[in-house]
Amino acid sequence: MEVFGYRKLIAYQKAKEIVKHTYKMLKKFPSEERYAMCDQLRRASVSITSNIAEGVNRYSVKDKAHFIEMAFGSLMEVSSQFEIAEELGYIMTEDRLSMDELVKDEARLLSGLQKTYKPSTDSTDFKL
Repeated sequence: MEVFGYRKLIAYQKAKEIVKHTYKMLKKFPSEERYAMCDQLRRASVSITSNIAEGVNRYSVKDKAHFIEMAFGSLMEVSSQFEIAEELGYIMTEDRLSMDELVKDEARLLSGLQKTYKPSTDSTDFKL
């Protein structure tokens, strides 16, 4: 098993783009959100990469699948919080739409990765 094999995964690389884009967009948030929504968005975005890295390096297929599911959950958390940020006027619609594109791409990649860890008869595949 290659210790840093997760770095080669497109899903991991795209997740890093989401982290960087999140940090860039958080600069637009008002200062009163610095310790609330901003912290949560930072944690959720970094959680995507962390769960991919941890999951890929687990030994059991069940554990691998579990961590990819956790990454998907964090991805959806990021998506929902940016939607709320848009509605609160912290970011522009264009900002949210650019994040939506990254989220859709990452969701597809995580779905594909998930399928490598689960039998095709399993009905818990992510729905896009």
